[in-house]
Amino acid sequence: MEIQINQLMTDSGVGFGTSGARGLVADMTDTVCFAYTLAFLQYTAQTCGKTFDRAAVAYDLRTSSPRIAQAVRTAVAHFGLTPVDCGTVPSPTVALYGLTEKIPSIMVTGSHIPEDRNGIKFNLPTGEILKKDEEGIRQQTVDVPDDFGKLLAAAHSECAARSEAEQLYIDRFVRALPKNFLAGCRIGLYEHSAVGRDVLYNLYTTLGAAVTRLGRSGVFVAVDTEAVRDEDLSLAKNWANGNDLPQGVRGDSENPPFDAVLSTDGDSDRPLIFDEHGGWIRGDIAGILTARFLLADCIVTPVSSNTALEKSGWFKNIVRTKIGSPYVIEAMQSAVKQGFRRVAGYEANGGFLTANDILLDEEESRRPLDALPTRDPAVVHIAVLSQAKALGVPLSEITGYLPRRIVMSDRLQNFPVEISRQKMAELLSESEERIQLIFASFGELQRIDRTDGLRMTFGDQDIIHIRPSGNAPELRCYTESDTKERTAALLYRTMTLLDSWRRREQRNEYPYLQ
Repeated sequence: MEIQINQLMTDSGVGFGTSGARGLVADMTDTVCFAYTLAFLQYTAQTCGKTFDRAAVAYDLRTSSPRIAQAVRTAVAHFGLTPVDCGTVPSPTVALYGLTEKIPSIMVTGSHIPEDRNGIKFNLPTGEILKKDEEGIRQQTVDVPDDFGKLLAAAHSECAARSEAEQLYIDRFVRALPKNFLAGCRIGLYEHSAVGRDVLYNLYTTLGAAVTRLGRSGVFVAVDTEAVRDEDLSLAKNWANGNDLPQGVRGDSENPPFDAVLSTDGDSDRPLIFDEHGGWIRGDIAGILTARFLLADCIVTPVSSNTALEKSGWFKNIVRTKIGSPYVIEAMQSAVKQGFRRVAGYEANGGFLTANDILLDEEESRRPLDALPTRDPAVVHIAVLSQAKALGVPLSEITGYLPRRIVMSDRLQNFPVEISRQKMAELLSESEERIQLIFASFGELQRIDRTDGLRMTFGDQDIIHIRPSGNAPELRCYTESDTKERTAALLYRTMTLLDSWRRREQRNEYPYLQ
């Protein structure tokens, strides 16, 4: 049975999200997952040459992930490759394994989204698929055998490599950092259902930290490192105040039990950091500190990230891109070609990437930190803890070394895609004078950035950024200012304006709502 992937996207409702396919679990049938995987491998062989005989497969802790991983491994075997079963390991772990072995790697995960959804992330032997690769996969036509069901039932992994992949990830840091680099650091590790909870525990204890495991869950928890849930904020503050801790761990609000509470999202490629009082450190602030730790000579980050990056004066070369790791990676690759030697990238969600091998300590490091051009949470955790330790200050004070810029974001869900695209198209085509009239109540418009949606800077350096979601019926809004109160007020006013657009358009479409 021939299947055109472009048509499959339309028929199944499973389309490209970030670096792979994503959709409702009910729509991600075995046939859909098998076909997508065949298309990826077929495209990889066409573009990279079929110089590999294996493909690595891993998956997160969602209920649906083992079943989808089975369909993926079956496709790998059907394509004539040996499926390497890395089991339940983080996205950066299987990606590093693939990069090291120079083979494709595939991660079954829906990242931070609810459990009724899932996805498949694809990595070429050279790293994450980019937008041009997505288009190439979309154009593939694959042949799904008529006896697909029998193939699926008979499939088994010929090669298991979970421990090997995990050790490779741990050794990457151990070789690059001085012995007991995190000695003296007290970490509360919020495990929930993060697939990287065990490998991160092993890594941080190997580096000398005292690690306490917290909040382990047997059911999937949709933790988002950019839109942190109230439940997660409450848990972090509770532990920081010395409550609900394992036996033998002591502390209170005056003498917090931890220097930091650390966590990740579901596939453990994005970091979540709370200070000793349970205060959340946003991903784009952690990204600046991590870039400083690496002494990066070129920083790449999306246009939505905090402008404290520029205002800090720490970096000479900064590149702003569209939102999404594929855009960040493309710009990082360009920077390497231009001759930069310590290229790093990060996103507002905390995802951090490195494009070069970077020597961290000239006197004590045995070798550089190997490049990992995909999101990696551990480098952020380690960098932030290390800088606080070096400065002799608690984590809650480290952000004080940066200019005070507060970023907040929200989204209008169930915002019809056609309406959001129409409104954004209208706005982007407007003159600066017309945009000033539309947003007159926010002050004098100083600058417009159309890199990704509409980003406006006003007279008091207030920033409002509006863009449609790339893969969901949502309209997103980001605001930035010098105080929390001002930023929150900007967000509320902008969200109210966006909601009025939706209600007005829906009344036009459905007159009975008037």
